[in-house]
Amino acid sequence: MIAAGFHIVPAHWPTDAAALRGVRDAVFIREQQISAEDEWDDLDAVSRHVLALALDGNAIGCARLTPQQRIGRMAVLAEWRGRGVGMALLTHLIAEARALGWPEVQLSAQQHAIDFYARAGFIPYGDTYLDANIPHRMMRLALEPFAVPAPRALQPTPVAAPLHADDLGALATATLRLLRDARHGITLYTRDLDPGLLDQAPILEALRTLAVRGRGAQLRLLVQQPDAALRDGHLMLPLIQRLPSVIQLRQPVEDADLHYPSAFLLNDRGGYLLRALASRHEAMGNTFAPGRAAQLAAYFDQVWARSQPLRELQPLQL
Repeated sequence: MIAAGFHIVPAHWPTDAAALRGVRDAVFIREQQISAEDEWDDLDAVSRHVLALALDGNAIGCARLTPQQRIGRMAVLAEWRGRGVGMALLTHLIAEARALGWPEVQLSAQQHAIDFYARAGFIPYGDTYLDANIPHRMMRLALEPFAVPAPRALQPTPVAAPLHADDLGALATATLRLLRDARHGITLYTRDLDPGLLDQAPILEALRTLAVRGRGAQLRLLVQQPDAALRDGHLMLPLIQRLPSVIQLRQPVEDADLHYPSAFLLNDRGGYLLRALASRHEAMGNTFAPGRAAQLAAYFDQVWARSQPLRELQPLQL
């Protein structure tokens, strides 16, 4: 199922104050017993807000980004916690801060939430202090600016061609077609880095060529079961360890994501290749189907936001 049960949208205080207030009132004022005087301030009117909405349109989470370059008022309704809502809100605001060109973003974390923010890369600093009688600690995250691609000539629209595979050979051919068609990036949802497929020499070479293409290159991989690849020395590992800023890997942590039965490959030109069962070679796709590719990409981004980096694959410190 591609939908995760919620989606993230920008919010504006003049028009969305009721929804934002509803979540924060439930979490901070009623659940945590924070006074209304401490909760509401003048920053709401000048901050950038974001809402998490359930499929029925009801607000289930919120957060804000203040002009002081701080993330705050992160709140998720109790019945929605543990389902990736908080990380999705946080990821959205981090991306917004990067788009604004900020060198870093800070937040005041409740003591129990420090590990949550640390998973997104935030580093605590300073002493613990009380805010509204709740222990807090400051945290910061250094932001890398978005790469500005060099001007280039307009690319022609790719030709749509169906992709189909019934065996490993045909699957490798279709995979190679999408990799070679990619401009700068791919996304891959895989069970175990697909030994026998992704370690074929032509595919490894296509991945390497893409990864070293220059500014803007990005390969994102979600790996459900990385242990076998680590144990057996998958042939992709040296490339991953040599280019960690370009080839990024995360492992899902939630049961639904770990047991997602399919596998898919997307390139940045609207191509996709989907295997309904990751354990089999049968696949279907197209070299240019932007609607279907965007649907799969939206699901990938939601899982990516609630997954954890595969630190076992960081470069060896020798």
